Amino acid sequence: MQPKNLKRLLRALERQGLDVTYSDRTYSVRLVNSPEAPVAEVLLPEGFPVEAKALKQLANLASVRHPSGGCVCRACATPDFHPGDAGVAIGSVVETVGQVIPGAVGSDINCGMRLHVADLTIEEFLAKRDQFVEKMKGDYFFGTRDVTMTAQTMQALFQYGVPGWLDAMLDQPTGSVVKSDLQQLAQESERIFLGGSMDGDWKLAPEELVPDAGLVRDGGLATIGGGNHFVEVQRVDKVENRTLAHAWGVREGQLAFMIHSGSRNVGKYIGGMWRDKAKAIWQKGLKYPDSQIFPLSTHSHPELVASYLQAEATAANYAFVNRLLLAELLRLRLREVYKDVEAPLVYDLPHNITLPEGQGWVTRKGACPAHVGQPVIIPGSMGAYSYLMVGRGNPAFCNSASHGAGRIYSRFDLNRKGASQSEAELGLTGIDCITLREERRIEEAPAAYKPIQSVIDVQVEAEMVDVVARLSPVLTFKA
Repeated sequence: MQPKNLKRLLRALERQGLDVTYSDRTYSVRLVNSPEAPVAEVLLPEGFPVEAKALKQLANLASVRHPSGGCVCRACATPDFHPGDAGVAIGSVVETVGQVIPGAVGSDINCGMRLHVADLTIEEFLAKRDQFVEKMKGDYFFGTRDVTMTAQTMQALFQYGVPGWLDAMLDQPTGSVVKSDLQQLAQESERIFLGGSMDGDWKLAPEELVPDAGLVRDGGLATIGGGNHFVEVQRVDKVENRTLAHAWGVREGQLAFMIHSGSRNVGKYIGGMWRDKAKAIWQKGLKYPDSQIFPLSTHSHPELVASYLQAEATAANYAFVNRLLLAELLRLRLREVYKDVEAPLVYDLPHNITLPEGQGWVTRKGACPAHVGQPVIIPGSMGAYSYLMVGRGNPAFCNSASHGAGRIYSRFDLNRKGASQSEAELGLTGIDCITLREERRIEEAPAAYKPIQSVIDVQVEAEMVDVVARLSPVLTFKA
């Protein structure tokens, strides 16, 4: 079935310089003036809005070519597709050959998802809910957390990610982690994408975080961040694939803890620096790309491509440890309040990152890897189900899946209109949102997001992922 008024929509998009066709819930888009660029495909559930700005951003990204050599050879977008603030649509996936595109990742490098489960019933949790929440508010909002590290530990963190951080902590534990089960953390590293370790270089990190000696008290580590980032307590509501769920330690009735955060100010520092650097080295006298998206070419600057990828990996390592520490603070508080709680890790994976795949690299912006058999975590809004999935490795979508439901209203729209809307209109009735900022509740209200069920269903039908378990929200921490 085709969307209503499809012909009118396609004509309107053509007037904006887009060549768009539609077939079986898939929009194919390319810039009219870039016939050499690959056609980018966007999978959208029926009835979802088609945003011209997002389509234009995806078509711009697909057409990025470096004059010295290098191009996008494949491009697509996942169903949580919507416009991005920095000129790259959220949900974009591109495979590049001979070039990398720092702007396609942006500044929230290795923003991603982490999921733990615990053998606590909802009744047991709610009986001490207030005590638990007050402890977590201190850690997440009031700075009572202690993530002090030695200079050597910080260097190892940036250089090697989770394994480097763990080795250094085993040698000299500091901060709250002295109470942690470091052997458990070591065993869990195999449940982190890439083992939580990429080829970083601590010398590329912000200087103030890697001194030669002494202790580092980093105000960014173990913080949630703004926007759509969160830590959410959930309940395993329904298991669909019992074999995989059992293998991953997931059972109906368990409590779950889902964490969505990234590389914080480190990512902003590295992402911003390299977007500027890619622009600064653009060949003098050559017209800037209309999209203002500047690639780095292996043909003209192979050393800069290698340096960017190592800088991105440095920020990614920080993000892996940031999510681990957010989870570990929560797990330590669980043990204080509820005593003997193991709360093992199910999986941790990124959704803003460049990885060597296919003929060159695959860059995902607001989309996550979904390789065959790999766990995939797709959250809904704080008023909707979230899903634990398994990847099916669909090459038509570059082995990717969505990283959420996707926004339908911007934060600006919600701030402007939301204050005059009722709790029911915003979808906030009955929502247990822990935040110090009332505007955050409004910006992140369920009404801001697309329906998660449609996003899940269309990806299952497209053989991108399969459902393993469904999770229902209990309470959500928003910074």
